[in-house]
Amino acid sequence: MVPTVEWKNGAVRLLDQSRLPEHVEFLDCQDYRAVADAIRELKVRGAPAIGVTAALGVALGAQGVSATGFPAFAQALVPVCDHLAATRPTAVNLFWAIDRMKKKLASLSAQTVPAAKAALLAEGQAILEEDIALCKAMGRHGAELIASGQTVLTHCNAGALATAGYGTALGVIRAAWEQGKKIQVIADETRPVLQGARLTAWELMQDKIPVTLITDNMAGSLMRQGKIQLCVVGADRIAANGDVANKIGTYSVAVLAKAHNIPFYVAAPYSTIDLKTKTGADIPIEQRNPLEVTTIHGSHPVAPVGVAVYNPAFDVTPAELITGIITERGVFKPAELAKQFQS
Repeated sequence: MVPTVEWKNGAVRLLDQSRLPEHVEFLDCQDYRAVADAIRELKVRGAPAIGVTAALGVALGAQGVSATGFPAFAQALVPVCDHLAATRPTAVNLFWAIDRMKKKLASLSAQTVPAAKAALLAEGQAILEEDIALCKAMGRHGAELIASGQTVLTHCNAGALATAGYGTALGVIRAAWEQGKKIQVIADETRPVLQGARLTAWELMQDKIPVTLITDNMAGSLMRQGKIQLCVVGADRIAANGDVANKIGTYSVAVLAKAHNIPFYVAAPYSTIDLKTKTGADIPIEQRNPLEVTTIHGSHPVAPVGVAVYNPAFDVTPAELITGIITERGVFKPAELAKQFQS
């Protein structure tokens, strides 16, 4: 897979996911505002990838600060962090990454400004490398849940494109495939932005993992026919009680899986677990542009002009519908997460 996000030639380079699958193009963000725009406009998306991108965005912002004294340097980074934090409200990895960069900054007060700039860049790159390692660990744990010959349903895109590399839900699938298991993947299209159709199908095809694309309203029918044995999805925020916010439509898949006695798993790193948020009811849900619903790619109308639109980007799946949550530390019941990740 081509890198989703990286530091290259003094810029944050992003694979422009708004152009996939027709075009594989890159954005070189030269300042933190361009990074923020890319996050807001879904040019980079997926909770872990957003976190990594925000961390590198803080590092990029630091490089552009002209202050020579540390107090003024640190103060100049406050609006940088605030600007990046204001891009998307639901994915907690964004705030986790920015907070981690702030803590690193606070530890550098005895350093020169050039040394502090270098340390912040190193921290952003460390977050990127850690994300790939975490995804591979999740993959190893999750692959044990998949038997050869099974068909797995996934929703939205929780793959290498949604992370710094390898993927969460697709990391589980990818690891099972690498183990030699003969599996099939069902990817639903994931309206309204079609991350399943545009991104998941493309990504799996790149790795030559067998994938079949369906519309969102076909999942129940396939489950009833016995054509799906397992569901695995990613997450944008997991509350302390195990409720999970993920792409809109995830809740529907979980309800269908429960009705058909099909295991439903969530794959996510520790940075997605938000113990400060008690339940899913406390998770802020992003509302997006109505044009995502009334048009395809903003230019092909599929609904009457002026129709009222409700377009939440995410929904919340209650913990009781989730068979297990796959993390880098292992697979846990939703109620076990708070104890496992208190530190």
